[in-house]
Amino acid sequence: MKAMKKLIYALTLLFIPVLLAGCESKLLVFDPKGPVARSLTDLIVYSIILMLVVVVIIFVLFTYIVWKYRARKDDGDFEPKEEKGNHLLEITWFTIPIIIVIALMIPTMKTIYEVEDIPKGYKDEEPLVINVTSADWKWIFSYPEQDIETVNYINIPADHPVQFKLTSAGTMQSFWVPQLGGQKYTMANMQTNLYLVADKPGSFYGRNTNFNGQGYAHMEFEVQAQTEEDFNKWVHEVHNTAIDLSEEKYSEILKPGVLGRMTFNGTHLEWIDHAHGGSEKYIDSELYRIDHGDDEEDQEEDHEEDHEDVQEENENQDTEETSDSATTDHSHH
Repeated sequence: MKAMKKLIYALTLLFIPVLLAGCESKLLVFDPKGPVARSLTDLIVYSIILMLVVVVIIFVLFTYIVWKYRARKDDGDFEPKEEKGNHLLEITWFTIPIIIVIALMIPTMKTIYEVEDIPKGYKDEEPLVINVTSADWKWIFSYPEQDIETVNYINIPADHPVQFKLTSAGTMQSFWVPQLGGQKYTMANMQTNLYLVADKPGSFYGRNTNFNGQGYAHMEFEVQAQTEEDFNKWVHEVHNTAIDLSEEKYSEILKPGVLGRMTFNGTHLEWIDHAHGGSEKYIDSELYRIDHGDDEEDQEEDHEEDHEDVQEENENQDTEETSDSATTDHSHH
C-alpha cells in the first residue's frame, strides 16, 4: 500500500507541469504557418518521439532487471559466478547508441540544409529582400527595393519567399519568428541569411531570444503577412504619407532605448550597412556606461579615508621605531 501511494505521488508530480502547461496558449513552435517552420516542427516531433521510445525501453528494462535480480530472503549465502564478459552484449550496447545518434543526425542534417535555401515550390519566385538590423533595444527593417524602412514591425506578402539579410549595429542578438521558422543570430560586421514564407495572410509574433541588457524583454516585433494587393497598397501609402529618413534621425534611433513602431521613406543603407563595418560612427559608447551615482562617490571617500588611515599608521610606526631606538641608545650609554 505504501509503495502504491509513493507511485501515485510521483506520477502526480510528473503530471502537474503538463496540467499547468495546458493553462497557457498554444506553443507557437507547434503551430507552424509556413513551410520552413513546418519542416522544423516535424523534426522536433520526430526527435521527441524517438527519445520517448528510448526512455520507455530503458525504464522498462531497468524495472525488469531491478525486480528480477533483487535480493531475496531465501538467497542465503549465494554468490554469483565470476564472468569474464559477453562479447555479444558488449557489441550490442555499443551499437545501439550509434544507431540512435545516426537516427537523429540524418534527418537533422537534411532539415538544416533544407531550411537554408528558398523553400521547395518557391524556387522560381524572386524573394522579397529585407535587411534586418538589430540595435539596443529595437529592430530596424529596410526594404531596399521599395525604399522603405520600418522599426519594430514588418509587412510581407503572403505565399511569397522573403530573404532576410541579418546584421547588428552593436551586440549580438537573435531574430526569431516561431510560426515561420527558426532563429538566426545577428552579428556586427557580418551578415547571416534567413528565408521564410507565410502560407496565408496573418499576424505573427517575433522577438529577440538572445539576452542583451535591460531592454531585452521589449525587443519584440510583428510580422504582418498580407495579400499581394494589400502589400502593394501599403507600399504606396508609405511613399505618400511617411516622412523621409535622415542620417541624424537614424543616429537617434540607434541610441539605447525602447521605441514604438516607426515608418520612413528611404533606408539607412544609403549611408551605412552594418554588415560591412562603420557602426562606431553611429554608436556612442558613453551611452552604454552604467552610472552608479552616489556609490562611486562613497567608494572614493572610503578610498581616501583608508589612505589617510594608512598614513597615520605609518607615522605612528615611525614614531615608535624612533622611540625604541632612542631607548636602546640610552641603555648603551
